[in-house]
Amino acid sequence: TIIDSPVGLPGRVIKNRFLEKISAGMKKPIKCPWKCLKTCDIKSAPYCICAALTNAKKGLLERGFAFAGANTFKIDAIISVKELIKTLLTGYENAAVTATHPETS
Repeated sequence: TIIDSPVGLPGRVIKNRFLEKISAGMKKPIKCPWKCLKTCDIKSAPYCICAALTNAKKGLLERGFAFAGANTFKIDAIISVKELIKTLLTGYENAAVTATHPETS
């Protein structure tokens, strides 16, 4: 999903309940704890982007969201970093075996 951030820039995000509430007009920032971005007008912004990203970093996605890359549609599960590395290493090892012994594949 592409959203317009409070700083006026588009962003590709993983759609979640927080963003659905934003779209429905249910969220409004009460105050801005950081005042970090000049382009962010907290009076008209539907949420504080710094608070949303900080919440997401803490795993509190009911109060935030995560940005995503262009290939996000390919993802069918969210896995741990440990599991991702294991999958990548297995793929690499299988490719190395195939490259050195093409007759066995």
